[in-house]
Amino acid sequence: MSADTDRPVRVEFVLDLICVHSYLAFTRFEKAAARWRADGGTIEVTFQPFQIDAQAPEEGEPLTERHRRDFGADAEEMSHRMTGIAARDGLSLDFGRAIFVNTFRAHQLLGAGQRQGRGEAITERLFRAYFSEGRNIGDPSTLNEIAADAGVTPVAVGGDGPEQDELAAALAAVRQRGITSVPLVRVDSGPELSGARSEEDYLDALAATS
Repeated sequence: MSADTDRPVRVEFVLDLICVHSYLAFTRFEKAAARWRADGGTIEVTFQPFQIDAQAPEEGEPLTERHRRDFGADAEEMSHRMTGIAARDGLSLDFGRAIFVNTFRAHQLLGAGQRQGRGEAITERLFRAYFSEGRNIGDPSTLNEIAADAGVTPVAVGGDGPEQDELAAALAAVRQRGITSVPLVRVDSGPELSGARSEEDYLDALAATS
């Protein structure tokens, strides 16, 4: 691998913060990005928002209940399998504590972090809060605590305003592109990598830009 140190590699990452496959993809991409940066390369990551369920309740509900409705008798086996897969990537998932919630407010915080140059840090913190700590990432006070952890100045969440309008427009733009599932990663103008790909796949995509 030889990183091109003359220009940054631009990466677009479409994700939802309650999507376990997005968390896996983000984790693997970050490992590839760390290797690329250690070789002298520069990466600019832009996160695009997606909502698996835009009608999910703002107050949240136990993820296990949502899984039972979606997967029926297979819910427990699915959770166990994904927990094992994530553990191999160094992640600790606790589906039993997770709170399924509308992610509009969490995406607002991610956008604020991105504008402050802390996009990757706030994304990791939001994923960990949701999947490992059982925190409600739709709750404004919880989001303020998460923002402080990641060194991000929070924005007012919910209601009306320029940040809300910007996020609504970004969500609509993603839908208009025909994107119906996440994660989705595009490195520069290369092909889109859908699903949780391997660390080596992401590294190869970065290398292809050199």
